[in-house]
Amino acid sequence: MGTLYLVATPIGNLEDMSPRGVRILREAVLIAAEDTRHTKILLGHFDIKTPLTSYYEHNKLTKLDYILEKLSAGDVALVSDAGTPAINDPGYELVQAALASGFDVRPVPGPSAPISALTVSGLPTDAFLYLGYLPHKSSERHNRLNEVSEQPFTLIFFETPHRIADSLEDIRSTLGNRRICVAREMTKLYEEYWRGDVSGAIEHFGSKEARGEFTLVIEGKTKEESAVWTEEELVQAIKKELEGGKSAKEISTALAEQSGWNKKEVYALVNRHK
Repeated sequence: MGTLYLVATPIGNLEDMSPRGVRILREAVLIAAEDTRHTKILLGHFDIKTPLTSYYEHNKLTKLDYILEKLSAGDVALVSDAGTPAINDPGYELVQAALASGFDVRPVPGPSAPISALTVSGLPTDAFLYLGYLPHKSSERHNRLNEVSEQPFTLIFFETPHRIADSLEDIRSTLGNRRICVAREMTKLYEEYWRGDVSGAIEHFGSKEARGEFTLVIEGKTKEESAVWTEEELVQAIKKELEGGKSAKEISTALAEQSGWNKKEVYALVNRHK
């Protein structure tokens, strides 16, 4: 019986590929890749001839039996487009199926975008919460952010270029003007690490065309945030929530806890600005 290896691959710079990772990819009977076109570039660079098959979100269930059959004959390597497999990709289902079938599953550690961004962010690294991509819709982003607004842990999200400006606005209206590190194009030619507060990030990334993939590292809730919001800050948050279609009751419940205002006072302000 073979072993399923989760092989971490570079998030940009091919020099970050580990020698062990190269060896495992060469020795495997099959490589399951999120995007075979992308992975072929990696394999070509290291002159790896191992057979390749696609394994991604829309075929993950139909490919399971085929990959498990290959595991019966030898080792199989799972790779994602970049970074560590099973983080924000369908690798979880394959790992679960392999374990249920009695196969061994082992990691081949290496690059990881969330961890890389966290370590250089300048924010606390002792406890953090990684939550993948923020939702597409503003109302759903607000809901997700509200769920973690009281957490003291450093928060890590992914975001796309065309949503970065709107997401930063939603982060400010929901979490407040916290410290943030915005990592863009990590380890690539035009990599950028912007550190400051959310308002500064909005000014920096909202004033130009955003490019590349973004990782956002956001400060967790601090004791200082317990201070009561000004009416101007509360009204700004209310208007943002109203745009998302929430009811006065929903808004007053959520914002009363964040702002330090009485729920009835928040409710009255909501009705005034409808």
